[in-house]
Amino acid sequence: MIIDLHAHNPMPALMNQHPFWGPFREVEDEDGKVWPLRIGDWTIHLSTPEKEAALKAGVVEAPEEIFAKRADPAVRIEQMDKAGIDKMVLSITSHCYMYQTEPEWALEYARLYNDESAKYTAPFSDRLYFWAHAPLQDPQAAVGELERAVTQLGAKGLNMGGANFGGLEADSPELYPVWEKACELDVPLWVHGYNQSLNWGERAKDERYEITAIVGMMYDESSLFWNMVCGGVLDQFPELKVIVTHGGGFTPFQLGRFENTNEVLATAKNKKPVREYLSNFWFDPLVHDVPMRRAIIDLIGADQLVYGTNFGGADGTREDLLAPLDMPDEDREKIHSGNAVKLLKL
Repeated sequence: MIIDLHAHNPMPALMNQHPFWGPFREVEDEDGKVWPLRIGDWTIHLSTPEKEAALKAGVVEAPEEIFAKRADPAVRIEQMDKAGIDKMVLSITSHCYMYQTEPEWALEYARLYNDESAKYTAPFSDRLYFWAHAPLQDPQAAVGELERAVTQLGAKGLNMGGANFGGLEADSPELYPVWEKACELDVPLWVHGYNQSLNWGERAKDERYEITAIVGMMYDESSLFWNMVCGGVLDQFPELKVIVTHGGGFTPFQLGRFENTNEVLATAKNKKPVREYLSNFWFDPLVHDVPMRRAIIDLIGADQLVYGTNFGGADGTREDLLAPLDMPDEDREKIHSGNAVKLLKL
């Protein structure tokens, strides 16, 4: 069995909710080129191999047709069957966390996302699940929405970015009530960097090569690990479970550097060595070079790895991440599904 924890779901009902923040789809720029998404001043400049092939072949679906398919969970199930994926946990498109927006509207948007996700997954409740979204720039509101999404709607945990939650960071005491609630509910945090953590507003207009998507997401995810460890968050909340996608950002590759620096870091609050906190973290093997994928598995170990493909994303994988790797069947099963079954109580 394969359980994919990394699959975004840009539902049509989430579009055009705010006059400035949107999100807006199929936006034409001053050069007449159409891009798939705009949030405030920021526009994503990514496409997909399927869309580019269709454009070259002269076969282009209308935006309404594309979104109609996304609105149908049966289509997602067909895609999963084709890819050999048995179960999937859906998350909000990471560009749409809205941590930079007005807290009141951000809460409305989170509630809409969670309600729509519950409706979307309901017809296939044995195969489709979702991560809750919450307005972390308003921690008290986030606590209430996380509890509602988990206890009333069936969310499997909290989807969040890795840095800059409206000016807060993972070690900010203001966010402690959110971590406390996650521990109380016994659900994991699912961490995915987001495109506007580094650049938004006027700076967002200057992005040409998606640096906050390609480099910034890795920065976000690594920052969360570093801030939680050095900030003593995991000493305060030793039961907190944190899943970090994209191979854990830079963390596995720079773990020795983190460890050495932490030992001489005068401001560090952690009570244990860095590596002892790895038991609080799970990473996925979603890196695109097989030797690097193997290195993550060798370094982190099968017990702390889960499966995720960025299903349907522009840089998502379209094959079994573990297929090229030699490993015991027991370890393969843990990463494919076993660890996720335990974490999410499936």
